[in-house]
Amino acid sequence: MSLKFTRDDYKVFYPMQTRWADNDIYGHVNNVQYYGYFDSAVNRYLIEEGGLDIHNDGVVGFVVESKCQYFAPIAYPQELHIGLRVSRLGNSSVTYEIGIFVAGEPSPSAQGYFVHVFVDKKSNQSTPIPSNILDGLKRIQIK
Repeated sequence: MSLKFTRDDYKVFYPMQTRWADNDIYGHVNNVQYYGYFDSAVNRYLIEEGGLDIHNDGVVGFVVESKCQYFAPIAYPQELHIGLRVSRLGNSSVTYEIGIFVAGEPSPSAQGYFVHVFVDKKSNQSTPIPSNILDGLKRIQIK
């Protein structure tokens, strides 16, 4: 992934507020925080739109691959919009593409992806994506 996408390239957005603790000694959000923004947006989507019950469902999504590219710094106290879409949907895995936008900006400050493999909690083995989650993922899949 080397292209910088715009807001129009994403299917859904979640607002997120940077926190004071996100900043590092250099006065901007530390790179490790971006993965937390990714994870929060994806899991919010899975819960709200895919019906994932994180406490009672028999599956969990494990992150098996990830990447983030940084284009412009962000800092506290900026409001962010986290754009989300699905670029690949398999039997037991999904690739999300995520863009981090400062509120009002057309271009992302960062973009990246991560891959979830759905795993049965008891056996710890990959398992097909449950139909309710699959239906939710299809709604934000790009063609």
